[in-house]
Amino acid sequence: MNKKLIFVMVLLFTISLGFSQTKKELKAQKAEKQAEADAAQSEADALQAQIDALPGWRVGAFGVIGGSLSNFNNWYAQGVPNNSSGNIGFTVNGYANLIEDKFFWRNSLNTNLSWVKLDNKDVDTDSDNFEPTTDVFNISSLYGRKLNEKLAASGLMEFRTTLLDNFNDPGYLDVGVGATWTPIENLIVVIHPLNYNFVFTDNDDVFESSLGAKIVADYTRKVGKINFKTNLSVFQSYKNGDLSNATWTNSFSYTLWKRIGVGFDFALRSNKQEALNYAIAQLPADFTGEAPTFDNVDNDLQSYYTIGLTYKF
Repeated sequence: MNKKLIFVMVLLFTISLGFSQTKKELKAQKAEKQAEADAAQSEADALQAQIDALPGWRVGAFGVIGGSLSNFNNWYAQGVPNNSSGNIGFTVNGYANLIEDKFFWRNSLNTNLSWVKLDNKDVDTDSDNFEPTTDVFNISSLYGRKLNEKLAASGLMEFRTTLLDNFNDPGYLDVGVGATWTPIENLIVVIHPLNYNFVFTDNDDVFESSLGAKIVADYTRKVGKINFKTNLSVFQSYKNGDLSNATWTNSFSYTLWKRIGVGFDFALRSNKQEALNYAIAQLPADFTGEAPTFDNVDNDLQSYYTIGLTYKF
């Protein structure tokens, strides 16, 4: 065999072997550094847990931002060839909690707002503005005097309404007293058998304030890059079950890079007063049939979800 050919083959084999060894060495170094980083993160999480256990304020917020914009000109394949459309929405979950040895004061804010636009450029009568769609605003304040490590006598004030459309019509203000139970870390269970549900509205024929019981369960946790919050708020009227309501909200976000990540919000609500009010509002002016009542209205389950980018405040 030609000596030059043998030399070239040996040289290529040596280079290949060298690259292979280098790749293995780099992978081994990466694994070692990753193990060190994981150990450091575990130590940091442990220190943060100790910090969180100390008395004082805990303040934080996270949210979801989603949106899209589009514009079409002479796109004849669709029914409306000239149009512009878009949707914009965001969710904010914030909290400010004061935790002391003998008492706590927990404050939280949840808001979900979104707008949508569909403008047919060939029609002058339609709207070219962004119109509000999702419209949720909820703020609460819970004060508790600790009886022991897991149980406290407490008072709660919670206010729910819309901001963009029909502000405070309806609006709900719950004020009550009872007990708060913290069976595990990050889980708060509020049981207030004495609670008054004030309803603010222009339609007194449908909405009515009443005395009842308030139950709230909230679980909020941050693990590494993950933020998670679920909240169930229930009011059970003593006067009439048709005046009761329940709302369950969930928020999740995962940080991908620095403060930016992806998030998902989902909520369910049952409120017969709102269902009846909506059914009456949809009746035509010349309607002569049987009017909707609490007995015949369809109290369909309300829901919404938002998916998009997140920003950690």
